Amino acid sequence: MALLNTPVCEFGKPAVDFDLPGIDGKNLTLEQCRGSKGTLIMFICNHCPYVKAIQKLLVRDATELLNYGINTVAIMPNDTQAFPADSLENMKRVAQESAYPFPYLIDESQLIAKAYGAVCTPDFFGYNKDLQLQFRGRLDATTPSGLNTVSRRELFEAMVQIAKTGQGPELQIPSMGCSIKWRE
Repeated sequence: MALLNTPVCEFGKPAVDFDLPGIDGKNLTLEQCRGSKGTLIMFICNHCPYVKAIQKLLVRDATELLNYGINTVAIMPNDTQAFPADSLENMKRVAQESAYPFPYLIDESQLIAKAYGAVCTPDFFGYNKDLQLQFRGRLDATTPSGLNTVSRRELFEAMVQIAKTGQGPELQIPSMGCSIKWRE
């Protein structure tokens, strides 16, 4: 497991369209996932300790963001042959156990993760209503060790700001997580 940090936000960069299969067997596009006031696209997986540490918080924030017109979609980019814990069957199980309130899609070709420039799980991309990037930071200060002395909800606050103003915060702390498991 290589620990990586996400790059800084490229404000205004357009979202990349996608058409990916979900855990329900149906394909979804960016247009189908988009919210009226903004869209949160996150690259996550099942086995990463950084994702596991924030799963309940992801569910909480994605659920509350719906009240602000922000839709969330999760994309699993890892090589499932090398990492069977991230298989479609396991994605279904994790989503059900965690009661994901958002679509959970698989990027088997890894082309979408590459097009977005995703580097780790979790990797968050927050877009305004015009699908222009406004956030590329972390959820909060939670770590796999559970040490979170800061209760500030950075991702949630940024997405609410985006819903209200169309602009993300200038100061963003990069997300950190396990490197994406690229196919060789």
